[in-house]
Amino acid sequence: MENFRRTLLEWFGYSRRERRASLILLGALSIFAIVPYLITSIGKEPVNISYLLNSGDDAFNNSMNRTKPVELWTFDPNSASFDTLIQLGLTEKQAASLLNFRNKGGRLRRPGDIRKIYTIDEEISAKLLPYIKISSYTSNNNQSRDSASFRKKIRKVEINSADSAALVRLPGIGPVLSVRIIRYRKRIGGFASVGQLRDVYGLKEDLYLKIADRLYADPALITRLNINTAGEKELSRLPYLDKTEILAILKYRSLIGNINNLQDLVDNKVITSEKGEKLLPYLKF
Repeated sequence: MENFRRTLLEWFGYSRRERRASLILLGALSIFAIVPYLITSIGKEPVNISYLLNSGDDAFNNSMNRTKPVELWTFDPNSASFDTLIQLGLTEKQAASLLNFRNKGGRLRRPGDIRKIYTIDEEISAKLLPYIKISSYTSNNNQSRDSASFRKKIRKVEINSADSAALVRLPGIGPVLSVRIIRYRKRIGGFASVGQLRDVYGLKEDLYLKIADRLYADPALITRLNINTAGEKELSRLPYLDKTEILAILKYRSLIGNINNLQDLVDNKVITSEKGEKLLPYLKF
């Protein structure tokens, strides 16, 4: 037994010098194991949770700022720049349409004229109207003109009696458009209002706005159609009746005899009341 214990001590025993060397070696290994971790940690800052939370609030606030209502101010649509119109809430298409109208010589004379720009809907028009201020018209030499006296100098053209030469003198109306206006006038029997020029093929809205103030219509010059004697071909000349309505009028007339007034047709559902108002200047009984 004593021999066995001596053998174990010989194999596994450590002297004091060996134990010291082992401790030094263990310490060195520990240092080598820790140093890489310390190196990769240098320069890294701890995550600031409160900063991340505040950044989220800023993003939310920025989103809210983008959706806040547009701030409006007084402006003149005849001189406002593209950027100004965008800041006032118009879309790029709406602003471009207004500028295109102005570039072609058009001018808004009253705040309500902004509704005549076809791309600007009623909602945005209603918002802008209280802020629209139309400046006085000035000539090229910057001398102010009184708008009322200026209009008096312009001799208005009566569109039911005007010939091609008179129409061509209007800005933007060439020989082709003048012929179309006269043909359409002849077909329907005359214009009951200047606004019916919008129905002439090729006469665009911006051109209509440019010439509307230079024109007037005399309804007394309209050639009226006798609804009790007119045939299908004659009734088809009227601008507001389709074929179904024309046949319905002829059928109604054959059943009840003479038609006394348009209200008879409206009451019996032959035409609508809106259609009746449009046809009134063109018919006689």
